[in-house]
Amino acid sequence: MSLQYVGLKDINGPLVALEGVSGVAYDEIARLRLNDGTERIGRVVELEGDKAILQVFEGTNGISLENTRTIFSGKPLEIPLAPEMLGRVFNGAGKPIDGLGPVFPEKMGDVNGQALNPVARQYPRNYIHTGISSIDALMTLIRGQKLPIFSGSGLSHNKLAVQIVKQAKLTGEGSGDFAIVFAAMGVQNDVANYFRRSFEETGASERVCMFLNLSSDPIIERLLTPLCALTAAEYLAFEKNMHILVIMTDMTSYAEALREFSSSKGEIPGRKGYPGYLYSNLASLYERAGVVEGSTGSVTQIPILTMPNDDITHPIPDLTAYITEGQIVFDRDLDQRGVYPGLSVLLSLSRLMKDGIGEGYTRADHQAVSNQLFAAYAKVQDARSLASVIGEEELSDADRAYMRFGRLFEDNFLNQGFDENRSMDETLDLGWDLLCTLPKNELDRIDEKLLDEKYDPERAARFLDNAQSDSDSGKTESAG
Repeated sequence: MSLQYVGLKDINGPLVALEGVSGVAYDEIARLRLNDGTERIGRVVELEGDKAILQVFEGTNGISLENTRTIFSGKPLEIPLAPEMLGRVFNGAGKPIDGLGPVFPEKMGDVNGQALNPVARQYPRNYIHTGISSIDALMTLIRGQKLPIFSGSGLSHNKLAVQIVKQAKLTGEGSGDFAIVFAAMGVQNDVANYFRRSFEETGASERVCMFLNLSSDPIIERLLTPLCALTAAEYLAFEKNMHILVIMTDMTSYAEALREFSSSKGEIPGRKGYPGYLYSNLASLYERAGVVEGSTGSVTQIPILTMPNDDITHPIPDLTAYITEGQIVFDRDLDQRGVYPGLSVLLSLSRLMKDGIGEGYTRADHQAVSNQLFAAYAKVQDARSLASVIGEEELSDADRAYMRFGRLFEDNFLNQGFDENRSMDETLDLGWDLLCTLPKNELDRIDEKLLDEKYDPERAARFLDNAQSDSDSGKTESAG
């Protein structure tokens, strides 16, 4: 017979306090039985002597101080795990919400997980193809990496997330089975419906396991959403030997829920009101990505976060950048000009791409093309700054060539259609087309042998003709 504790000491927001408890552990799950016979789930978040603080998932409205009965389960929160999770939709606490009934578990998984042993990690190799030129060529996503996307309110990060889900695939050796775990936290109903509808229409839903936490759902469930998603990802990767891409949006909603929860516990706030343990909390999520010895599977993460006021020094993007291996940053000016995806090349990087590209992985000239595109686009910004002072007519021939290169780069390389899935060869060939529009002596990041082989002014002329014809046809359609 299980022990029941009758009555509560205190209720504060989503928290309830009990006194006189014993044999209770941190993170243990409890059932709270109300007067009307209904039950709610709580989790132990603090212990002090014989006093326990519980976090109630469904909220504390209607809970009585006197007659509520609390029964501790003796174990942490677990979710059912099985391969059939793919193609299913769950709420933030791991319960099915797609009307297809419960998951018949192969095992139950503790959502708190365990940190990957650094000694057991393998260095990430091989890239994940997204079909998006700016990402594949300049900030390549490596299998087992954690590469966040820093966006801003109103930018097209949701659209980019959907495009990555529908186009992402493995290449190279040991490709194996590939699937996606998608976690949405604190999203509006229309955004959640957009994700579900988009995945179904593109046929990607069969390989996607979705966890949806709406803005109207309790914040406690928001804190559980990434835990449940990563638990499912680890099971599929390290026990079923699949390669899993985890996309989590929006980590800002998660951090704000953590701040609200910390405040309700009366903890001393840190920067901008966030708890002092925000760094370690985010690290406990991000570090659950990687490649482990003894398993052919991997977990790759793309956390997406919106920077408040586009401030990249805000605590959430700032701490995320410390933990992860690079970042992809949205540029509001490019987005407002209609460039999709409007990514800021000079603020973005992938720290692991150097070991996952080149011969045997992507293409032998990948590193050279990437380095030269970065260098050339940096000089574009210098030329634009100079032109804003003295006027474009007063620029040198080289600076005017860079100004033209910048426009072509943004309109043809960065900008691509939502349904346009470019292969790595198409992306790198497009990079060479652009580089050939510059004087040969300006391409100082490419060795002479490769430059002699690839540089062709006629190639640039053909590219410029095609770009001009595309521009003219676009103007005609717009006028029509």
